[in-house]
Amino acid sequence: MDINDLVTYLLTPVAQIALIMALAEVAKRIGLKTKWIPLLDLGLGIVAGLLVYTAHLGLSPIEGVVVGIACGLSACGLFSGVKNLINN
Repeated sequence: MDINDLVTYLLTPVAQIALIMALAEVAKRIGLKTKWIPLLDLGLGIVAGLLVYTAHLGLSPIEGVVVGIACGLSACGLFSGVKNLINN
């Protein structure tokens, strides 16, 4: 494994998760109800997976969607975990 593989398969999803969390926070501050944030995270994850993994890394659209779903759900879970940690 070289540095390019490390960036592609480890840092790219981490950056996507952070971006999805930031966009969801912006949407929440604009006025989106909190109950819709997980659905927004999922949608943003799918779009990010298609754009990054299908268009730039050459994976199939199905693989891009699966990776996107994982990123979106990870962003949602990470947000909930941090929120619970702060509130408790």
